[in-house]
Amino acid sequence: MKIRVGFGFDVHQLKAGKDLWLGGIKIESTKGAVGHSDADVLIHAICDALLGAAGMRDIGFHFPDTSADYKGIDSKVLLKQVMELLSKENYSIGNIDCTLVLEQPKINPHIETMKETLSKILNVSKNEIGIKATTNEKMGFVGREEGVCAYAVALIEKK
Repeated sequence: MKIRVGFGFDVHQLKAGKDLWLGGIKIESTKGAVGHSDADVLIHAICDALLGAAGMRDIGFHFPDTSADYKGIDSKVLLKQVMELLSKENYSIGNIDCTLVLEQPKINPHIETMKETLSKILNVSKNEIGIKATTNEKMGFVGREEGVCAYAVALIEKK
């Protein structure tokens, strides 16, 4: 059995009047993320971690923001496509660990729903997904509520 680890990072600007999608669910907020897709920063970081672990480049390579095919797309669809790519190479997920960084809204009340949503797409149990959230202590673009970022680490295994 071959075990591989990948790291993912994503960042999006926040803007009033936009929807905030995190971990595959819509979260009530005064600001939402701006992007070519639905701008789900958490799913994008997970996609990059999985693709990186498999040596398959990154989300921008597979789903370029210059393509009209991905304009406004639900990031859960992108994650499903990443899982198909991994499956073709006989990889399965060991576990995923993520951290969201934003000042508000509070994420803790939404973590279980995010894990449920993601576990169905990733074909793993909820306890194989770690999601944590923190603030940036009012510093930098995240602290000024101009943006949101996410980090993810994925462990995959060759079947």
